[in-house]
Amino acid sequence: MKVYEFNGFPNPARVRIALAEKSLTDQVEFVSVNVPEGEHRKPAYLEKNPSGTVPALELEDGTVISECTAITEYIDGAAGSRELTGETPKERAVIHMMQRRAEADLLDAVATYFHQATPGLGPDIEGEQCAEWGQRQRTRALSGMRYFNGVLADTPYLAGDRFTMADITAFAGLIFADFAKIDVPDDCGNLKAWRERVASRPSVAN
Repeated sequence: MKVYEFNGFPNPARVRIALAEKSLTDQVEFVSVNVPEGEHRKPAYLEKNPSGTVPALELEDGTVISECTAITEYIDGAAGSRELTGETPKERAVIHMMQRRAEADLLDAVATYFHQATPGLGPDIEGEQCAEWGQRQRTRALSGMRYFNGVLADTPYLAGDRFTMADITAFAGLIFADFAKIDVPDDCGNLKAWRERVASRPSVAN
């Protein structure tokens, strides 16, 4: 398998954590795509992934899977039991619900703020921006943090008692928030404690 990525970016980090959780990292070749230089928009990469995003997973038969959720689904199933995406219908539904909330209300919100309301990756990459929309998404990200803080008052992880892809997405969202200089609110003690627990996991710390 090959993973096309730009190491250090939030979405590639999600896939790296999933691979490490499933002990599959050593079975993957990582191929760097220089996003800050616009390599993800070049024809050679767009032939593999028309959406022009990283990461993308290429299987041995040539199949290319993009979108972190889909990649994680494949990784989780390829390694046997589905700890990250759920075994039962209820588990899968709750995990996917919380994963989507983590994506929309934290990671994507932070990303939109970064790309729309800050210099982002520079004018050659960002193009036309809407600062007002970006600021609204910053507010959404802060609301998302407070929402997850409330969830974590009653459960150790976002989708229950087990670490799942919802936690991976939210953790990546906080990584991006640090980079975008959006601080976790002081009243989010549960979220901060959860972050410390997740950061200590071998899949994240290494």
